[in-house]
Amino acid sequence: MAKNVADGMWEMLVSAGVRRCYGIVGDALNPVIASMHRNGEIDFVHVRHEEYGVFAAVAEACLTGRPVAVCGTAGPGVAHLINGLLDARKEGAPIIAIAGDSETAVLDSNTVEELNPYKFFDTAALYIGRIGNAAQLHHVVSSAITVALAEHGPTVIALPGDVAMQDAPKVSLRVPIPSTMVGPAAPDDISAMAELINAGAKIAIFGGDGCADAGPEVRALATKLRAPVGYSLKGKQWLEHGNPNAVGMTGLIGYGGCWEAVNHCDVLLMLGTDFPFANFLPHRKVKIIQVDRNARHLGRRIPIELGVIGDVGATVEALLPLVEPKTSERFLGKCVRETERSIARMRHYVTKGPELTPIRPEYLATILDEEAADDALFFADTGTAVIWAARHIHYGPKRRLFGSFSWASMANASPNAFGAQLAFPGRQTIALCGDGGFTMLGLGDLLTEVQREVPVVHVVLNNSMLDFVNIEQQEAGLVPYGTEFQNPDFSRVAEAMGAKGIRVEDPVELRTAVREALAHRGGPVVLDVLVDKYALAMPGHIPAKTATGFTLSLAKQTLDGHFDDVLETAAHNVRLL
Repeated sequence: MAKNVADGMWEMLVSAGVRRCYGIVGDALNPVIASMHRNGEIDFVHVRHEEYGVFAAVAEACLTGRPVAVCGTAGPGVAHLINGLLDARKEGAPIIAIAGDSETAVLDSNTVEELNPYKFFDTAALYIGRIGNAAQLHHVVSSAITVALAEHGPTVIALPGDVAMQDAPKVSLRVPIPSTMVGPAAPDDISAMAELINAGAKIAIFGGDGCADAGPEVRALATKLRAPVGYSLKGKQWLEHGNPNAVGMTGLIGYGGCWEAVNHCDVLLMLGTDFPFANFLPHRKVKIIQVDRNARHLGRRIPIELGVIGDVGATVEALLPLVEPKTSERFLGKCVRETERSIARMRHYVTKGPELTPIRPEYLATILDEEAADDALFFADTGTAVIWAARHIHYGPKRRLFGSFSWASMANASPNAFGAQLAFPGRQTIALCGDGGFTMLGLGDLLTEVQREVPVVHVVLNNSMLDFVNIEQQEAGLVPYGTEFQNPDFSRVAEAMGAKGIRVEDPVELRTAVREALAHRGGPVVLDVLVDKYALAMPGHIPAKTATGFTLSLAKQTLDGHFDDVLETAAHNVRLL
């Protein structure tokens, strides 16, 4: 039997390392999926919602470094891919989307489910190719694969069903993958870095995801310079563990002495971070050196003294011999002491956790931290789940945290954890789900997890509220509105769907419930935890605008007849205010 275009496409994808495809079959995709079935090298994961499949693929691709395919049929199926592909672009995931397309005979006739892939995917994809005839097979698929891997992001192959069934051209169906390793910065840049550092008395380091695999080098530099080391959310897992100079995070979810370090040093080294919240970064006096593999990141948040293109680990390794050691520990000591005081404040509601009902989310996160495996993979929904995951769970050297941290979409944790579990069977994958996110996307595809018998642990922060949005509204000086909703008993819903369900309302029972959830095998588990909706997370540094907005909101709530809520907020957070 001669190979058709779809056969050739899958053969090329397999040659590039694709081993899994998430999606839903249907009309325009039917011949494409039939070819995938014949190929036999691809694990097809039939999800209930295409968006869920893309979020699962993003986690798998980012954690393994391998390309992953997703698919959606023409029109509505393709449209469901878009949010996940935007997340893939922001997170740098090599995702290759196979988009079902209308038959060529009716293109541009406004037929049912017709969609222009070039216009629709333009915001999300790094490359979009439409295979309009068999002769295009090699260059479109090859480009989609190469760009996805070399530029770290999503690409799209639009394939009409009639073209998919045409005979494939007699060409090579192997795609050679170029190396994408980035080396150290140029010698002149490294010398300029050393000159600036040597001229400064107080040096601070602020690192991000670009510090992956560079932890030892950054810690060695910090030790030599007596420099406090702060980190973004993405950088925490690489720079916190085993680091006596660690001073926490800045930003609205920040804690510790990071803001002090970043804003009161002489020279700030920003290493592999594109931290987007410029109001927490210095704007004058501090000389900033930014090192990143991606030139687009340099200087786009705040003005910098020196922009350097290069791998963080290799660049810091080359820099180390050129910098003079600092002797004073005064600045470092001040930042470390502030970090210790901040952690002590945060732990008040952990220490008091067994006595407090509803359950404090800080207490829940701390128990997860203590009970989870050293190589557990944590996934946090956008919202307050991220705050508790950042503040009360420790990561590294093998424990990881992942989420929609750049795109900040809701509902990512459950599919992220599912994709990770397929990539790393048997490894603990823990989804910290907001109740809003879980009902938005996770609940429907719990059925997929049941069918696959994957032991994903869903920890649902059940407070019947879009909690982070509620806090945002108060910070803006508004009376919270539109953030509350009604929830079912998620444990009973899970049981009805074939998963294991556990519900916890009493903090005394929490540790036992967490242990039971983590030990469960043979399928997913939903741990439904009723948490305190009034729990606040105060940042290590509160900008004047934020403090003013919060105070104004409380005043408006009082005048609007919500004085009871104001009192509850104060009473439940008195040790943080």
